[in-house]
Amino acid sequence: MKQFFLLHYGFETPTQEIMDAWNEWFASVGDKFVEAGNRFGLGREITPAGTKELPLDAEAITGYSIIEAESIEEAEKIAQACPSITSIRVYEVMSIP
Repeated sequence: MKQFFLLHYGFETPTQEIMDAWNEWFASVGDKFVEAGNRFGLGREITPAGTKELPLDAEAITGYSIIEAESIEEAEKIAQACPSITSIRVYEVMSIP
């Protein structure tokens, strides 16, 4: 079984309806979670040119999850069922040899 890192993008103040949809998605993924993850708050990007604030908005990475799946296609199906605010990026987690 492979592992996939899901990056959740976008922010909207959660309503009860949104929280219920997320709870249903978490329940549907069940034992495929390696780590259900968490949400992110404000951040900073550090580069050789300096530091800039990363606001919590529709463009921001706002959370993550790590799941197990047989393929990226299966991971994509799981991500598609997620009530994401804007989008989700799916990355295969590669082991270091």
